[in-house]
Amino acid sequence: MIMRNKKTPAKASEEAAIKMKDVGSILWASDPQLHDALISAADVQAARSALLDLLAERESSLHSKDCTVHALERSNSLHCVRVMRNFLSPRNERVSATSVIQVLFDVSHGYCAEVHQAFVYDILHIMKGTTGEPVLELQEAPDFASLDGREGGRLRSDYLDGMAGAVEEWTARYPDGLEPSVVQRRKENRQRILDYLGADLNDWNDHVWQMRNVILTADVIGDLVELTDEEREAITLCASHRVPFGITPYYLSLMDREPSRRWDHAVRAQVIPPLSYVRAVLRSRSDPSASLDFMMEGQTSPVELVTRRYPMIAIFKPYNTCAQICVYCQRNWEVEGVLSEDAMAPAEKIDAAIRWFEGHPAVTEVLITGGDPAMLPNTQLRSLLARLAGVPHIKRLRLGTRVPVVLPMRIEAGFLDSISEVHDPPVKEFALVTHFEHPYEITPEAAAAVRSLRSLGISVYNQQVFTMENCRRFETVTLRSGLKGIGVDPYYTFNAKGKEETAEYRVPIARLLQERKEEARLLPGLSRTDEPVFNIPALGKNHLRAWQHHDLISITPRGERVYEFHPWEKNIAVAPTYVHRDVPIADFLAALADRGEDLEQYRSIWYYF
Repeated sequence: MIMRNKKTPAKASEEAAIKMKDVGSILWASDPQLHDALISAADVQAARSALLDLLAERESSLHSKDCTVHALERSNSLHCVRVMRNFLSPRNERVSATSVIQVLFDVSHGYCAEVHQAFVYDILHIMKGTTGEPVLELQEAPDFASLDGREGGRLRSDYLDGMAGAVEEWTARYPDGLEPSVVQRRKENRQRILDYLGADLNDWNDHVWQMRNVILTADVIGDLVELTDEEREAITLCASHRVPFGITPYYLSLMDREPSRRWDHAVRAQVIPPLSYVRAVLRSRSDPSASLDFMMEGQTSPVELVTRRYPMIAIFKPYNTCAQICVYCQRNWEVEGVLSEDAMAPAEKIDAAIRWFEGHPAVTEVLITGGDPAMLPNTQLRSLLARLAGVPHIKRLRLGTRVPVVLPMRIEAGFLDSISEVHDPPVKEFALVTHFEHPYEITPEAAAAVRSLRSLGISVYNQQVFTMENCRRFETVTLRSGLKGIGVDPYYTFNAKGKEETAEYRVPIARLLQERKEEARLLPGLSRTDEPVFNIPALGKNHLRAWQHHDLISITPRGERVYEFHPWEKNIAVAPTYVHRDVPIADFLAALADRGEDLEQYRSIWYYF
């Protein structure tokens, strides 16, 4: 059985199409043998055979005893051959509902007027990779192994100093919220907000006051920070159509007053949706066939409030609202609004869910999430945790919450007392999982909140979503280092889900793999403890670093790489695969260029599969 992601990125713009007369100067000039194989074929099947023969010839050369291609370039070339063979597989054409050879044949024979540049450039790079020519532009490293003892060690050390220095230069581009100038700017923001709301510092440090004053309208936000016309329109549409939206005064203080998004881009993007998002959500409401339940939690819920995808852990969702709403939230279809009065599940449903846990001794760990259950009053939170901890076979409770990021003053004495009562290693363990997205969110207040948790022996973990707002070179490295500095362990880095409404946030899987290999790998091991994953609807997490867990099987005429993901049960039990269309790499690079990035720094992205 094969599941498919039917959501696809936005359609190509006219500017992204390449006229046939230009393809020759781009694709055919790069690989004349490819053109010859295609143009000499009478039909698509003959073209398929000719291209398979060409790939076999190139692979044979790479395996020859006379092969002089550098071992690393050779390895990449063999990967490219494998990928192109996948593209030519009739089985993969059926599964992906697209045919690479058909597009190439039509283009070479002039049967179509234009083709999308994202398709052309991806095929160009992969086919060039099959030739064995140098495509990775690898740095020259000193031949320290040929030197004797200490001299080689010193040469190697000097070289590594240079690499570390380059990392420092990159990470210096991304200020965090602990830098003195940023701290001072935010103190000024805080005072401006307090003056506007007629409050004082004691109010500010009270999470109840913060929640009473969550900001819901563009007019109030616009009085406190400058908004662009698009931001104002998006917020206004949210308010008028009851699309969940809100910002805590604290989180608003993390935004810079002027709207350029030079530094606070991730903070604004986290809570201020683009117009495309709001319009997509509104369209889905008028479409009876549409579903925003991208993760198909309805199919993995044995009883209400419980989601189970794995053998020994399950999710419990007693509370379905938050201090504020993340734009790309996977459960935006369940959340009615910020601090909805009906957010707490009825007592009978909670009782039924806890009875389910009591009746399933295989489940030894519970992730309590929602919504954000940390927003529950302390008495309710304490009672809920105690009931779960009282189930003998439950050994660990996890609380999924963003309050350290958006409302750190919630981590106060009463909250700490509530969670400490269920933390008694090795009998019972309590852990907190939070969601920092960018170094700019790491503040003195967040650091103090984490410190108070760690002082109780409670581990704090971070789950990051890899988006356009944190995907630049070494941007996520900066986040990891900053989190470790305040006592948070990186846990997962999620590929942004392929939801239509959040298309502007999505990043190609190839970029996440590139970041892991070329950037995260340079950090000490304890700073890169996160695992890059793709969350398969209804099935669960797929570890992206292992090629054995997925296949790149095709690429659409639009330039979307098509992946077939394998379930975590692979080699254990029969389970369906999942087919996913990714963000075109060329589109992603164009978006980076719009943000001022030097695309040469990302040139190896085409070779991450």
